[in-house]
Amino acid sequence: MALTQRDDVRDELLEDVYASTDLSVSVPKYRFPKSERSAEHAYAIVHDELMLDGNSRMNLATFCQTWSEPEAQRLLAECWDKNMIDKDEYPQTAELERRCVHMLADLWNSPQSDNTVGCSTTGSSEAAMLGGLAMKWRWRARQKAAGKPTDKPNMICGPVQVCWHKCARYFDVELREVPMEEGRLILNGKEVIKRCDENTIGVVPTLGVTFVMTYEPVEEICKALDKLQADKGWDIPVHVDGASGGFLAPFIHPDVKWDFRLDRVKSINTSGHKFGLTPLGCGWVVWRDRQELPEDLVFMVNYLGGDMPTFALNFSRPGGQIACQYYNFLRLGHDGYRKTQEACAETGQWMAKEVAKMGPFEILYDGVGGIPGACWTLKPSAKVTFNLYDYADRLRSRGWLVPAYSLPPDQEDVVVQRVLIRHGVSRDLARLLVGDMKAALEHFEKHPVSKSLSSSEASGFHH
Repeated sequence: MALTQRDDVRDELLEDVYASTDLSVSVPKYRFPKSERSAEHAYAIVHDELMLDGNSRMNLATFCQTWSEPEAQRLLAECWDKNMIDKDEYPQTAELERRCVHMLADLWNSPQSDNTVGCSTTGSSEAAMLGGLAMKWRWRARQKAAGKPTDKPNMICGPVQVCWHKCARYFDVELREVPMEEGRLILNGKEVIKRCDENTIGVVPTLGVTFVMTYEPVEEICKALDKLQADKGWDIPVHVDGASGGFLAPFIHPDVKWDFRLDRVKSINTSGHKFGLTPLGCGWVVWRDRQELPEDLVFMVNYLGGDMPTFALNFSRPGGQIACQYYNFLRLGHDGYRKTQEACAETGQWMAKEVAKMGPFEILYDGVGGIPGACWTLKPSAKVTFNLYDYADRLRSRGWLVPAYSLPPDQEDVVVQRVLIRHGVSRDLARLLVGDMKAALEHFEKHPVSKSLSSSEASGFHH
């Protein structure tokens, strides 16, 4: 190597990152780069761009976990290179997954938790779709056995998250989504029965409706379906979407019957990365017992080193989320989860009371009996110069992401705002938000909005 070349290398090693030749020009955005650059420089570029994202801890729109203990983060990092689908190569990760399934079956009162079946997923959306697939396959088998057609399956639900729309469209099922109406914002037994027929593959109540945060009455719906079976002979199963409530109700609403205590509930999905307190990328689906999961949906693969069953929409996934979920079960136990969820629920109820005191807001959900948090709309009589989209936009200037959005059919004209309280949103943080909400009201009094944002112009909140 020539001496001049050595000097060039020495300069590169000593130069400041932001004075480097690499970062003195704009980097490629949409074309594949031609040359390599140092790890330090590449990191600086990506790190700096990500500073433009919102602060996840101040995002009160998301149900997802944004805080984890250092030990959970260490487990996540230690398992980033383990492909959990390869159960032959990583048998202990597979064993932790199996234990979590049985623990969830026990938590959800399965009559025989040691005989249950289930799996981890990338989130509750994938878990929900697996539950929907199993319902369709079981219905189709019943129809074929009775010599009846199988070309018009339908599924009944209330106002649901988009994953159920995907499930219906992707798997060719008619989705009979019961619209909201004034005075009824969730599904009930009466509305379910109106829409059932012999082609109904199942009913999907939600334990924690995304829009208004309340539980749909699973027990009432099951009783209505019991009566329908007695009258018409239609045996329609229930799959509970417990994306949020599956890790809430067992700890803070133990008297609510929604799980496998009800014979008609055949399967349940939940999000480990919501109130299961696990980092993003973890969901679960559990069936009441093995016979509820049709065998022809399970694939056997032998090219990973052993003959292994798999039932999933995704294949390769890191094993860290499973390890973190098992860690949380061991770390917290029933008492720890109860204390954590109770703290969130109490802060949500406190928030609802504080928002109500401000004057212009009508509380739609006060944090009692459902997901921790609060939901409100503007009172019809409120004399204000802004709408909730303006208000959300003003709070965003302080870093708070507090969504404003219109309700689904047939209540699209009702715009609401919601605060979700999850682990990591302390009472002190909530007090800071309340202070900024009051300051925003004072701002609009001094600076009336000349043209409020419409629902199409507002950034809003998308499900």
